[in-house]
Amino acid sequence: MALFKTLLASFLLFLLVVDLVDAGTGLEEEEHTLGSNNIAGGDSSQKIDCGAACAGRCRLSSRPNLCKRACGSCCARCNCVPPGTYGNKEQCPCYAKMTTRGNKPKCP
Repeated sequence: MALFKTLLASFLLFLLVVDLVDAGTGLEEEEHTLGSNNIAGGDSSQKIDCGAACAGRCRLSSRPNLCKRACGSCCARCNCVPPGTYGNKEQCPCYAKMTTRGNKPKCP
């Protein structure tokens, strides 16, 4: 019985390690892909500071917390935020194309 538990624990640990290695590899590929749309962040190989970018984008919003939450989600996926407080979405196509479940623009 002890041998079975040891083998089971070893197998589960092996699966966990394989999953973590696989997840790490996928994340690097995703960051590389997302980096190509970086407009407001400068160098496309680096992630931008979404908090600061969204604070600037949402500073005039009537609902700043909602705006920052939506902007942060879009920024994390696209790695860019359009400049200014409104419009300019053509400078960040990924950001502009995201929609909600109701097919409305997701990103402020």
